[in-house]
Amino acid sequence: MRYEGNIYSPHIAGDDYILQCTIGCSHNQCTFCYMYKDKQYRLRELNEILKDIELAKDYYGDVKKVFLADGDALSMPVENLIKILDCLYDTFPSLIYVGTYASAVSILNKTLAELIDLQNHGLVEAHLGVESGDEDVLRAIRKGVSRGEMVQAGRRIRQAGINLFVTVILGLAGKAPKAWEHARNTALICNEIQPDYIGILTIIVQPGTELYEKIRNGEFEVPEEMEILTELRLMIQDMELNHSGITSIHPSNCIYLENMMPEGKDELLRTLTGIIDNKDVSRLRPRETERV
Repeated sequence: MRYEGNIYSPHIAGDDYILQCTIGCSHNQCTFCYMYKDKQYRLRELNEILKDIELAKDYYGDVKKVFLADGDALSMPVENLIKILDCLYDTFPSLIYVGTYASAVSILNKTLAELIDLQNHGLVEAHLGVESGDEDVLRAIRKGVSRGEMVQAGRRIRQAGINLFVTVILGLAGKAPKAWEHARNTALICNEIQPDYIGILTIIVQPGTELYEKIRNGEFEVPEEMEILTELRLMIQDMELNHSGITSIHPSNCIYLENMMPEGKDELLRTLTGIIDNKDVSRLRPRETERV
């Protein structure tokens, strides 16, 4: 298949056919992110994307799930996205899922009616990197939107009938006490948005990022594993979700947890408390380590 540069997709989309609709990320300024530093953001030509779908049919046969890459495929014009969706469903009769990364800015640049139109043409899920619900943290990581704009974007996706998968990042505020504020405020923003699914990640430090330089200069300190777990416990403790899945099944994490909220909340808290109180490192798994 034809791809430009490294291709990234959510961990849960590992078996999907990845269709590269944009090159790079429309924002590409987050201090912790290393994924698209080698790319200059641009939209791919529509005819090239449609040709890729034709090639994918020959290469993969019928597929059931497709994920639109790179970092913000929703930044494409609505009319182009609709043509891509229609072509995908026409080409793959067994297709049941199309997902995409979506930035808050790209969501807010589209009206509710436009998002509903995308849902009607088969856009099933949007992945939104919330990262934190703390205003200071969002500014520090140069996320490019305010807390209020993030809430508005998440709610608009849900109002359109598109499933919303948000990611939040443990350790992003450094050590306590700021870590506790990050945890509580991230729980609160999830409560306000009420996403369908919440993916928990842990910060990974990568050379070439602004965060890496801050650590080298002594301006930021990455929390230890038990501090990370305490942050996660506090976050889950303050979550008041009506019907949301939560998962930490990702290589960046030292523990894999998955459950539905609110019914699984007590079980998650019991598991975390048992590990933290007993300092039971035997229950932790190796994770992608900080490369400092």
